[in-house]
Amino acid sequence: MPYRAPISDYEFLFRHAVGFEQIAETEKFSEASEDVVSAILTEAGKMCEEVMAPLQRPGDLEPARLENGVLRTSPGYSDGWKAIAEGGWIGMSGDPEYGGMGLPMTLTTAVNEMMSAACLSLQLAPLMTQGQIEALEHHASDELKALYLPKMMAGEWSGTMNLTEPQAGSDVGALTSKAEANGDGTFSVTGQKIFISWGDNDFAENVCHLVLARLPDGVPGTKGISLFLVPKYLPDENGKAGVANDLKVVSVEHKMGLHGSPTCVMQFDGAKGWIVGKEHGGMAAMFTMMNNARLGVGGQGVGAAEGAYQHALAYALDRKQGKTPSGTIVDHADVRRMLMSMRADTFAARAIMLANAAAIDMANATGDADWAARAALLTPIGKVFGTETGMRVSENGVQVHGGMGFIEESGAAQYYRDVRVTAIYEGTNGIQAMDLVARKMMDGGDAASRLLDEIEDHAEQARATIPELAGPVWEATESLRETTEWMVAQSELNNRFAGAVPYLHAFARVLGAHYHLMAALAEPGGPRFKLARYYINALLPEYAGLLAQAQNGADDVFGLSVEELLA
Repeated sequence: MPYRAPISDYEFLFRHAVGFEQIAETEKFSEASEDVVSAILTEAGKMCEEVMAPLQRPGDLEPARLENGVLRTSPGYSDGWKAIAEGGWIGMSGDPEYGGMGLPMTLTTAVNEMMSAACLSLQLAPLMTQGQIEALEHHASDELKALYLPKMMAGEWSGTMNLTEPQAGSDVGALTSKAEANGDGTFSVTGQKIFISWGDNDFAENVCHLVLARLPDGVPGTKGISLFLVPKYLPDENGKAGVANDLKVVSVEHKMGLHGSPTCVMQFDGAKGWIVGKEHGGMAAMFTMMNNARLGVGGQGVGAAEGAYQHALAYALDRKQGKTPSGTIVDHADVRRMLMSMRADTFAARAIMLANAAAIDMANATGDADWAARAALLTPIGKVFGTETGMRVSENGVQVHGGMGFIEESGAAQYYRDVRVTAIYEGTNGIQAMDLVARKMMDGGDAASRLLDEIEDHAEQARATIPELAGPVWEATESLRETTEWMVAQSELNNRFAGAVPYLHAFARVLGAHYHLMAALAEPGGPRFKLARYYINALLPEYAGLLAQAQNGADDVFGLSVEELLA
């Protein structure tokens, strides 16, 4: 069964779960009518099914490679990028002044997820470019915006993010890359960066690197870092890609998955660049791009889950084994359990991701601080639960295939290999969880409390029609509230950090139940009602054990000394 874009799920969630009508009612997004949204989803889905999905296996079997200093991409990727660019999918949420469509991030997020399901390796290229577009829109000078944004939104030029160095991973402040003023408004950037997704390609006219580096007067740590735009080719007087800059791809990593996406080691040797934002304000500018990327990476996880689910379902419907009504393994109880879990979790993760994007849209359209706080709260949850769902669903996809799942020819393992890194890049999932219980709780838990109030109010209303589903959701939410209050009360951060991951997963479980309950109310007795019943009865109860872990504190985590760990 070839990939089929789940357009009906997006339209259903827009209409019944994430409040897309609120977004369309704002002046900023007034053109995002239901008809426009439906047309965009349909066209994007068609492109994903017909152009991108056929590139999934070729990119895995014939990876990107470096030949005599030239980056060669996988077969068909150039045509795939061209289709993405010509469809306008890169600049969907970009400023119309520079060639973007100005559409809600909620809609862009849905399209990005479809692209991830179709071909995750290729989708990473437009995702990185979209992140750079947003960073430039917020922080670049008018001159840089006028030159770079139209070309990036049109897909003529692509973008990357250069943070990590061999000695500076999550500790970005430990970087050693440096920048020196040239006296003409430009800077010379020198240093080496690693893990640069799509650091080069052979289909865009130019590759534009956002690079973190330290000016001579930059203080140690993150407060002394500045951000620079360093293109592969220096623009000439007509704004065309001109002479080569002093940078190169040193090597391309041999990875577990995402073979079609070149992960590069980049060397900058006095490369000419332009500062983006204020001097020593690089982290603030880069976080604009990273927050966009974290939402996108959560969507990559959901996309991989969708692809893996469809792949596993097709196999289960075809594989004959045992005496069942259909004669295939789809009627075995354990296979059905896996398929139901895969689909229920994918729906929950998709809803959380779209709710996150909707909060971003509402914050941008209204300037309301509560919407901004909601978006900030949901970002780590959406990133972690989306990627963990991608890993869990793709792992189950291998299991549904049985022995054939371990054979690369079946294609099942690729989903797991490709999605595994999403829990690591753009902030590891552990760091995301720590961010949730620390920085996101600096308001005393107010943003979380407001969200939990909404979930409980909705569950109370649902008691009148489906009390057997509404009751458990309300009880789980109240338990989550108590643990949230416990987290906020902990002055010792290690007590929060030790339970951060289970706390985040419990929060996601409750959020997933909330959106499933909404679906059940909107479709009484239908397929989504039955899926909600499965999620709430079979998967939601995990929250209790997770919250017990969350409140266990740090003593047991540090129970063994380093010497005892080595014993």
